[in-house]
Amino acid sequence: MKVAVFSTRHTDKAFLQKQNEAFQFEIHFFESGLQEQTASLADGFDAVCAFVNDDLGRDVLLKLKELGVKIIALRCAGFNQVDLETAKELNIPVVRVPAYSPYAVAEHTLALLLCLNRKIHRAYNRVREGNFNLEGLLGFDLHDKTVGVVGTGKIGKVVVQILQGFGSKVLCYDPYPAPDLKEVSSDLNSLLYNSDIITLHCPLTPQSYHLINEEVILQMKDGVILVNTSRGALIDARAVIKGLKSGKVGGLAIDVYEEEGDLFFEDLSNQVIQDDVFARLTTFPNVLITGHQAFFTDRALTNITHTTLSNLSEFQQGLALTNQIVI
Repeated sequence: MKVAVFSTRHTDKAFLQKQNEAFQFEIHFFESGLQEQTASLADGFDAVCAFVNDDLGRDVLLKLKELGVKIIALRCAGFNQVDLETAKELNIPVVRVPAYSPYAVAEHTLALLLCLNRKIHRAYNRVREGNFNLEGLLGFDLHDKTVGVVGTGKIGKVVVQILQGFGSKVLCYDPYPAPDLKEVSSDLNSLLYNSDIITLHCPLTPQSYHLINEEVILQMKDGVILVNTSRGALIDARAVIKGLKSGKVGGLAIDVYEEEGDLFFEDLSNQVIQDDVFARLTTFPNVLITGHQAFFTDRALTNITHTTLSNLSEFQQGLALTNQIVI
């Protein structure tokens, strides 16, 4: 099977090549992201392997079908970038990696929260300049703070466990709560109103789009801390900027951003960032941003690449597709 891998970076290539020793697919790597202008690169390939910010909308899928692509393998869990109706219409199965390492994302979530709260990023820069003044670095204990966890899937559950280790009071919300998780409230409004910290671990759906918006922020505690390592569009960034300026939002830590497709995974250090909303976020001292790296651990990448190639192997052998997205 010939596989076209889009949005490839050095690490992706290294892990895929290592895992492919057991599968022996003919893999070609493209640095370009998948979009309508680059879809022609898939000409002659049986499968396309795409990443989180690749465009798999209707026009791209029609082009891939025309080029003879038979299956799309996502090397990520999220699939909001895929037009599943069109894929079904074209009889192109879409497979994904539903779980790779919930610990990777959960641990990064807490790393962001701890760094933001204790101002570690600011302290690091001060010390490197010989400035050991503690003014402006005051944080708070996570012990006894109320933390709202929105989404109690695999990642959310691990976040809950870690927070309990800190002695935090945990509130949870999930429309489909895990049966073995006791700390679940069916009332999202109560969670938003009572939490000192809110961390998001839910998928992006039409219902969760801009879950955190101006109206919702007004319901929250003054000085609330927001953390998002799930999907960028769960947060209305403009509304959060307004909350940061007023002090309603006490801090923001994000690993994802709604318009990250034009930013993340690229070196733009010699360019002017054209996204005014993102640029504004970077000016706040109480905003911490990482570039979609929460998943980026050796275990997670090993699991992602192995599952991706296993998905393609099932297709090649005519087996049932364990991780197919079905609508």
